[in-house]
Amino acid sequence: MKNSVLLILLCGLAAAQTHTTAPAEIGGANLPAYKIGADDLIAVSVYDAPEFTRTVRIGADGMLRMPMLKRHIKALGCLPADLEAVIAEGLKAEQLIVDPVVTVTVVEYHSRPISVLGAVKTPTTFQAVGGVSLLDALTRAGGLGPEAGPEILVSQRQAGEDGAGTMLVQRIPVKGLIDAADPELNLKLTGGEEIRVPEVGRVFVVGNVKKPGSFPIQDGPETSVLKVLALAEGLMPFASREAYLYRRDDSSSAKHEIPIPLGKIMARQSPDVPLLSNDILYVPDNTGRRTGMAALDRILGFTANTASGILVWRH
Repeated sequence: MKNSVLLILLCGLAAAQTHTTAPAEIGGANLPAYKIGADDLIAVSVYDAPEFTRTVRIGADGMLRMPMLKRHIKALGCLPADLEAVIAEGLKAEQLIVDPVVTVTVVEYHSRPISVLGAVKTPTTFQAVGGVSLLDALTRAGGLGPEAGPEILVSQRQAGEDGAGTMLVQRIPVKGLIDAADPELNLKLTGGEEIRVPEVGRVFVVGNVKKPGSFPIQDGPETSVLKVLALAEGLMPFASREAYLYRRDDSSSAKHEIPIPLGKIMARQSPDVPLLSNDILYVPDNTGRRTGMAALDRILGFTANTASGILVWRH
């Protein structure tokens, strides 16, 4: 009796070991199922047909080209499950396989790039796989750099009514996203976005101050003459009590010279003067000698290539 039971168990085990199973999926891990795009790498597995089982890269035109299939298959915009049905239909239509069982998995996404550039530590481009948020993207870029401005610009392509794509730009305040941790500002990214972090605006102080240079505007238009003089560590002993502000007109690109009653401002006899990004505050000496606008342009290049440099000027 025992021998009979043992024989039955051994037969069952042998049958289980010789049972035919479907071939394993090729091409590595199955990534999350998003719509397939140009240059994506997919793995196509056709049950019991190894000649059709392979990894294939989608063409730049969004078409899938498989050997032994005469017609090309449009893969652009298809989910993997949708593409499985289309491939199976093509195999049947060309009478290559009577009842094909097709599996499509995504090996690499190349059609879902997210670019992070500007004032970040390590600008980067990566593929949006899985759940990606704006904070995730900034983390991949090493975080914000020391020159980062108060806003983050997120450009996303939106389909227009006529079918043409348009770019939608969202301005995300850094304080709200990072300091206040507002979840509504932490945008969900799906690929195709460009994240730009503009550098903070700067003002330039030259002439008879202790520390000439360029200084970031953290408070926007609230930055004033007295504030930047404090950043420049104050006036030199022979500084004039009248300064000059050079400002560019954005509409015409013309440059204007504005007298600043520095002595009266410091004596609280005149209101402080607000400064804008790219303003140049020039403090001449008290002998009446001062450099003209053309000379300052040559020295400073009117803010060109000076954002990270130190501007040193003396009579």
